[in-house]
Amino acid sequence: MLLSLIMATVINNLCIMLFLKISTVMEWFWFRDFFPYILTPLFTVAFVLIFLILTRQMVRDLITLEEGLQTIAEGNLKYRVPVVRQDELGRVAHNINRMTERLEQQLSKEREIEKSKMDMITGISHDLRTPLTSIIGYIELLKSNSFQNEDEYNRFVQNTYNKAFHLKKLLDDLFEYTRLTSMDAHINLKRIDIVQLLEQITFEFEPIAQEQGIQIVKEIADSPIITSVDSDKMARAIDNLLMNALKYSLKPGTISIRLNSNHNQIVIEVENKGIPLTKDQQDQLFDRFYKVDHSRSNEGIQAGAGLGLAITKNIIELHHGSISLKHTDNIFIFQLTLPSEVTRD
Repeated sequence: MLLSLIMATVINNLCIMLFLKISTVMEWFWFRDFFPYILTPLFTVAFVLIFLILTRQMVRDLITLEEGLQTIAEGNLKYRVPVVRQDELGRVAHNINRMTERLEQQLSKEREIEKSKMDMITGISHDLRTPLTSIIGYIELLKSNSFQNEDEYNRFVQNTYNKAFHLKKLLDDLFEYTRLTSMDAHINLKRIDIVQLLEQITFEFEPIAQEQGIQIVKEIADSPIITSVDSDKMARAIDNLLMNALKYSLKPGTISIRLNSNHNQIVIEVENKGIPLTKDQQDQLFDRFYKVDHSRSNEGIQAGAGLGLAITKNIIELHHGSISLKHTDNIFIFQLTLPSEVTRD
């Protein structure tokens, strides 16, 4: 507007000088007397024309912005407004594109969350239905006295108990996973000897492994390694890894447990031999409710809800650590890495 005002004033002054010169030379005294009346309209017309010429491109860019916003408002979040200027309008176009990109990411995340919820419901329904159906079946047999002798009665009762216990474990895993992934999840840090904790876990695990034909090989330091962890949750994480190794190990076989440490971190490794995984299976291994084909698992161990490794991952991440899998042919090495001193959030 300022530039239009300056240019209109210059043109107006030139017109005044030109018309006065013409009226003097031509002796048009009537025109000299009439000219002041057209001076203001002439200035206004000059200002408006110059302003329209100077702002024509800006108006076009504003129309482009308006059309872009209309396209985005109609739900096309893939659209991006062309950024052809480096001034305020260019920054507006850039911010509109950033806003659209964030909206697209948020919408995509909400869709993933919704899909995750549906997958969660489907997974829970499938995993709980099998033992519940078995429990109902055995109870109906017991109610109708469909057993031939006391041994068969005891077998029905034991099977019902086993299925009920399995159902409880599934629900416990689900509750634990939900609690660990909630916004207010926290850990109760205490200074403990991680060597002693690992020795206790393996001591309790060895009889279960021997029943499955698995030998435990330990490579654990003799000297204490003192650090701050939530002992209950850490024990749960390591136990999940050991049970996973037991479930998918080739029988007979061995499970190796190693513990190393330095000034910066503590590393716990669980190694076993099993049937190789595909790249897709390996990528999904830590996803909740993901279960590898049951043909790989030990038939003597009941299938879980596919939450064991997901729970372990969440526990380790709450301790500001990480978990990874090294998979070469039929050798599996799960590696837990923890900072030497875990701090509270």
